[in-house]
Amino acid sequence: MFENQPKGLYALALANTGERFGYYTMIAVFALFLRANFGLEPGTAGLIYSSFLMLVYFLPVVGGLLADIFGYGKMVTVGIMIMFLGYVALSVPLGGGDTAFWAMVGALLLISAGTGLFKGNLQVMVGNLYDDPQYSDRRDAAFSIFYMAINIGAMFAPTAAVKIMEYAQTHLGVSEADSYHFAFGVACVSLILSIAIYYAFRSTFRHTERSTMSKAKGEATAAEQLAPGETGRRVVALILVFIVVIFFWMAFHQNGLTLTFFANEFTAKSASGLQSMAFDVWNLVACIFIVYALFAVFQSKTQRAKGIALGVIAAAVAFLVWRYFQLPASTKLDAPIYQQFNPCFVVALTPVSIAIFGWLASRGKEPSAPRKIAYGMLVAAVAYVIMAVGSLGLLTPNEQQAAGEAATFVSPNWLIGTYLVLTFGELLLSPMGISFVTKVAPPKLKGLMMGGWFASTALGNFLVSVGGYLWGDMPLWQVWCVFIGLCVLSALFMFAMMRRLEQVAK
Repeated sequence: MFENQPKGLYALALANTGERFGYYTMIAVFALFLRANFGLEPGTAGLIYSSFLMLVYFLPVVGGLLADIFGYGKMVTVGIMIMFLGYVALSVPLGGGDTAFWAMVGALLLISAGTGLFKGNLQVMVGNLYDDPQYSDRRDAAFSIFYMAINIGAMFAPTAAVKIMEYAQTHLGVSEADSYHFAFGVACVSLILSIAIYYAFRSTFRHTERSTMSKAKGEATAAEQLAPGETGRRVVALILVFIVVIFFWMAFHQNGLTLTFFANEFTAKSASGLQSMAFDVWNLVACIFIVYALFAVFQSKTQRAKGIALGVIAAAVAFLVWRYFQLPASTKLDAPIYQQFNPCFVVALTPVSIAIFGWLASRGKEPSAPRKIAYGMLVAAVAYVIMAVGSLGLLTPNEQQAAGEAATFVSPNWLIGTYLVLTFGELLLSPMGISFVTKVAPPKLKGLMMGGWFASTALGNFLVSVGGYLWGDMPLWQVWCVFIGLCVLSALFMFAMMRRLEQVAK
């Protein structure tokens, strides 16, 4: 999995890990912050939340255009500086009045603009590492590793947000509404770490920073020239993929909106025993160590390496046993903590995914990237089937709010199971989609096409707000059925276009 990859991959992945840790710390509590600090209704909070997500993922179009002209490295550096200013502004507590609201809007615009310059262009640089023929056959695996690194940052973010807020409330006497700003401040620190990593290891990927258009005249290679008509064919194929993934992200990013509302309003407020262990991120980390060590046992070429892996497994199991006997009688469950499960599952399941597809590739049966994307849409539909079944017989959100002590709460396992299945869909769609874009995009339009991938994500994120408007008088199982239907229809469209897409991907 990690063998024979260029060193630049790990440097870029770690730089992105720091930035994503800060972003997901902020996003884990943002929808709840809007309601607690400004007293907004779910629909209004959802509109602001989804509009911010839309900008975060749409502005890479602009960032890609600029990078195609001026170079990817310059835009990454400028972007992280602009993001830093936005997070600093967001971390200042100004109350809940109009001044605070518009200051928040300004901060969100800065964060969006900075992300637009940083995120897509960093991923293009990862793809550029694999334009070298000696690494070209490792592109899909590389993006799975890169995607895993993103989720390492995201995995710790909800715990960081909850703990820093608890500390502010308990030890500093800060109100709940003001404590959210401490969570936002974590992002400032993480960005400093991110840019430090970027420049410390820049020598391993400096050659990827320049775009084709920014190269000196005559410096472009023959591989960067396409036959007449090929550019248009590739762009059309990419647009078809972009259309499909809109609806995946619409469903997936309900994790910060309706799935968080469900955790807050319909899910048990405490857990005990083995169930409660799942809500401590360090227990999840121990499980991840076990997964990776198991792979090392079977893949290591020396007995010494196998012995080390077995030792890691024994230590992780001992740690979990010790943690079990230290459990309190009951563990409080905060709604944002559920968002740690998706990134945790990504990190744990990435080697499983790579191993499965590697095994299929060795037998000539690995699905193409477009086919993996279509399968990902179907898996996402299955995730919401779990939510629909778990919501049968529950009150509507408005009825639940009015029920008081008569309100009904369900097991956390419904949400955990949903996040597990959604993660399978995500691993089929997101890293494979990014890899597909970097492989198929015309050389002179790499930044723009990566921006197109994020623009489709942006539209999906904007449509996330639909979930907020459905959250009220509609029975919950019907809310989830909306996402089931959209995912199934998108998958069918993808399969209908499969022949054209697979021809371009060859």
